[in-house]
Amino acid sequence: MSMFSLQAEVNYLGQLSHSNLVKLIGYCCEDEHRLLVYEYMASGSLEKHLFRTPGVGCTLTWSKRMKIALDAAKGLAVLHGAERSVIYRDFKTSNILLDADFNAKLSDFGLAKDGPMGDQTHVSTRVMGTYGYAAPEYVMTGHLTARSDVYGFGVVLLELLLGRRALDKSRPSREHNLVEWARPLLNQNKKILRILDPRMDGQYSSRTAMKVANLAYQCLSQNPKGRPLMSGVVELLESVQSKDNDIDESMFHNNNHKGVTLYEDPGRSHSAKGRSKREGEGSCRSVGSEVSVEQHGSNASSPEHHHRQPGGLPNVVSNANSHQP
Repeated sequence: MSMFSLQAEVNYLGQLSHSNLVKLIGYCCEDEHRLLVYEYMASGSLEKHLFRTPGVGCTLTWSKRMKIALDAAKGLAVLHGAERSVIYRDFKTSNILLDADFNAKLSDFGLAKDGPMGDQTHVSTRVMGTYGYAAPEYVMTGHLTARSDVYGFGVVLLELLLGRRALDKSRPSREHNLVEWARPLLNQNKKILRILDPRMDGQYSSRTAMKVANLAYQCLSQNPKGRPLMSGVVELLESVQSKDNDIDESMFHNNNHKGVTLYEDPGRSHSAKGRSKREGEGSCRSVGSEVSVEQHGSNASSPEHHHRQPGGLPNVVSNANSHQP
């Protein structure tokens, strides 16, 4: 970690506080030793869950992915809406950390930059960031705006929808670059439904999926002015979250009110048949039943251990997420 990155991160996280921005617990800057310590984020990065751990991606349901997208969007909206706007500049799955309940927070502000002031339309700066996530106009001109972050958000949203990396050389050549391959399909309803991550099958309505796909399409516009503001992105994702919650609640109530036949009493069955023959009509009876299911398990969370180094350095060494050189 460079001295510039460390200073930028300490400055921004020291001034900004929000539930979707990671908390900086401490830092160390002694000779060539530089260390940042964040609050403990038990579930690690979004990248790990989406791509790196076999089988784990299955636990990222549609509703969890939309919640993570909403949390991350709120984090960016806070940065862009600050008294002096902040451009994050390195929005990607590895920089989105998840706590034990899969609440998402933005981390790693080493490349963050103050936004334009007054009559300025952009900030001119050396091109930095991660290839595949950086906005095309920023890569070509070095002109940085808040809409550059919106493009990066669109790439991550696309990764969440399709379960694919932004760049993947193991795919067929035309699919190496996710945005180039998938963006033309995002506003074609039948085609987009065919390429969504199959691990989410049956977890969303077609209308909602197409709504989110259209949002990704807008965020990935080649024209920066064609991209929405992050505040607008938050509003749309909140409406998706609300609908998902309504669907989940409806399914819960429907399942609770279903009649469940646990067994059939042979004697009762024969008796019913006898009555049907005598009365000349059939009868149908449903048996409602309550079933109690007891689950055993533990949700123990890992304790944090804090130590202070000799010399009074404001450094905390713990099992929290940390960046080292």
